[in-house]
Amino acid sequence: MTLADLKAIVRTVPDFPAPGVQFRDITTLIGHGAGFAAAVGHLAGRARSAGAQAIAGMEARGFIFGAAVAVQLGVGFVPVRKPGKLPAATIGVDYALEYGSDRLEVDPDAIAAGTSVVIVDDLIATGGTALAAAALLRKAGASVPIALFVIDLPDLGGAERLRADGIAVDALMQFEGD
Repeated sequence: MTLADLKAIVRTVPDFPAPGVQFRDITTLIGHGAGFAAAVGHLAGRARSAGAQAIAGMEARGFIFGAAVAVQLGVGFVPVRKPGKLPAATIGVDYALEYGSDRLEVDPDAIAAGTSVVIVDDLIATGGTALAAAALLRKAGASVPIALFVIDLPDLGGAERLRADGIAVDALMQFEGD
């Protein structure tokens, strides 16, 4: 399937979660067998080209795409979790949200020093979570050359924030506006 075909499968839900927001819902894409397989295939090809030795995905939708990409490449998957979800000792980073803060954690034993880890997630908006994940992976000893997304919302500036941090960004599709 072409990228235009995939974009046509993504549902737009107006006024969710607030009036004026156009929510880009990937539920329709992951529920479409051929579309989901094609999206994962496109992401896997880009991760392979970037020299991925492991794939990391953020909870929760990054797990869906990231784990599938890791399987296609035959590499490990590193889950970047919300606090208190991992049974072993963890390292973490706190990061700012629009109204507060949050934290991400990872098992440092899940990443060998110097491993090239590609971040995969469903969507990049402001980039805060992806930047925090990259900082955490680097803290664990990984290099993070690129972050891959199904959807980029370029008007929110997240991709540019990642690029300013030295991380290449690629997305299968873009939606202008919120």
